[in-house]
Amino acid sequence: MRIVVVTGLSGAGKSTALRALEDLDFFCADNLPLPLLGDFVRLLEGAAHDRVALGVDAREGSFLDGCRAALAALRASGHPVEVLFLDAADELLLRRFSETRRRHPLAGDDLRGGIAREREVLRPLREDASAIVDTGNLNVHQLKGIIQERYGRATGVLSVTLLSFGFKHGLPAEADVVLDVRFLPNPYFVEALSASSGLDEQVARFVMEGEDARGFLDRATELVAYSLPQFQREGKAYLTIAVGCTGGRHRSVAVVEELARRLGATWTPMVRHRDLGRSPPA
Repeated sequence: MRIVVVTGLSGAGKSTALRALEDLDFFCADNLPLPLLGDFVRLLEGAAHDRVALGVDAREGSFLDGCRAALAALRASGHPVEVLFLDAADELLLRRFSETRRRHPLAGDDLRGGIAREREVLRPLREDASAIVDTGNLNVHQLKGIIQERYGRATGVLSVTLLSFGFKHGLPAEADVVLDVRFLPNPYFVEALSASSGLDEQVARFVMEGEDARGFLDRATELVAYSLPQFQREGKAYLTIAVGCTGGRHRSVAVVEELARRLGATWTPMVRHRDLGRSPPA
């Protein structure tokens, strides 16, 4: 039985992720007490369910102390268990809770302190995570798309994501491989191109026309094309290749789009542009 444990910070999108998994025919249960996991899975085995998603969060209280033991017991019984941890910056979580009537499970009257306590109690699950997704720049539909791409494929098929980002906004937590393209000419300093993005044909042409860009892409394509079968043979289910520039709007976007095009004949990578939705320069 394939088991996905969905966890993470309150307000980071756990309910959205569980609904997306339900759409993929996972049997979903939220906030099931961890001591009951073994009995619950055995019950579903008898009902011939082969895909299960379990929501686990700070509401578990003292039961969280046994989370690693509970997951280890499931793995020891032969079930592949994956932990998906959803995260977001504190300021964004504060804003989300200020816009809703929901109360944070650990906050009381101190929302910021509650978020800090939640991070601490969920730390063992984060350390055990198969994937960490920062939802800060994702809307509901984008998060659902990531879940469907990641968990909608058959077991044993490597799921590849090409992700553009800006270094000034921080490294993506989910990145397995990071490529830095800040050495390429920057369209940000070209007045006619600055307000556009790497999805614009003129910007992409500006980024790609130099010998450095072509040489980098040739070598990056060769490296990735060689590595992907090795990762799949090793048993890795998901691989995120992150390409970064300074702001994540021009060079990294153009390079990711071109890299996806070059890999498309053999692989079907999911393309995400993490920082493209940020406000363009004034």
